[in-house]
Amino acid sequence: MTKPLDSHAVPVNDAARILAGDRRALARAITLVESTRPADQAAAEALLTTLLPDTGRAMRIGISGAPGVGKSTFIESFGKFLTGIGKRVAVFAIDPSSRRSGGSILGDKTRMEQLSRDPDAYIRPSPAGTTLGGVARRTRESMLLAEAAGFDVVIVETVGVGQSETAVADMTDLFVLLASPGGGDDLQGIKRGVMELADLVIVTKSDGDLAAAAGRAASDYHAALHLMRPKHEGLPPQVLKVSSVEGRGIGEAWDAMARFHGTLTGDGRLDGLRAEQARRWFWSEVQTILSETILSDAALARTATTLERRVAGGETLPYSAARDLIRSFRS
Repeated sequence: MTKPLDSHAVPVNDAARILAGDRRALARAITLVESTRPADQAAAEALLTTLLPDTGRAMRIGISGAPGVGKSTFIESFGKFLTGIGKRVAVFAIDPSSRRSGGSILGDKTRMEQLSRDPDAYIRPSPAGTTLGGVARRTRESMLLAEAAGFDVVIVETVGVGQSETAVADMTDLFVLLASPGGGDDLQGIKRGVMELADLVIVTKSDGDLAAAAGRAASDYHAALHLMRPKHEGLPPQVLKVSSVEGRGIGEAWDAMARFHGTLTGDGRLDGLRAEQARRWFWSEVQTILSETILSDAALARTATTLERRVAGGETLPYSAARDLIRSFRS
């Protein structure tokens, strides 16, 4: 259960403080939107409604890749590059949560030690919890808060390869897939659906003994992407190589992202993309709130438990049980 917030923890003037770039106010606000307490949720809604006109100005980047590909190392190097050219960067690093204990590692501040000390960067690790898709439920709201606080680039680092790519691609402007220099063998382990989501593929660890392998991997990915229909017409995904440790290729990666984002902004496609994402967010919230409403009602919760037991026992179809539950909800 979320720890209750002190009633004085989120003062009414926190909106003004967030707009002024106050990091403590931002941290309090994110804690508020992550809270599951009804009173906190109402306060978070009021705060976000106030700040909504001041959101939407940042570049939203989703970054994912298999465990061990070097996501944190890349993001730290990339983030330091961005702050070095005058950008303010917010990173939301979603850590996996144990389904048994609910515990989370939350170690990204440790892995991004240099970036976490940068005054122009903000790193917020959050547990994925029970949310499907490898992102925390309130990541979208946290991104809006960061935009209101004046951050120019908002990065969402996901748990790993799988359903997380679909989730993060549905809340960002461009999706970056990090790949290891494993060549064709590594390519076999990445599903076609994941590749189709990518706007940019970056082969990491392109240095030392792995430099040649990284070159071969980049060629393999380029060939594979060439066979797929691009997500955005006229904007085929690029494949780049970087060495996060040496800092090589980081500037080129940013230039590619900036050009891609600039094209989407210039021809109006970014507005359409974000509008469609907002519509899907709305229906996702409808489903979540319906589930919470049903389970918070004692009689409906008992009905749901009974129907769930019948489905588990093979006595009825899930669709039929769900329809019966909705009928009970409406009656």
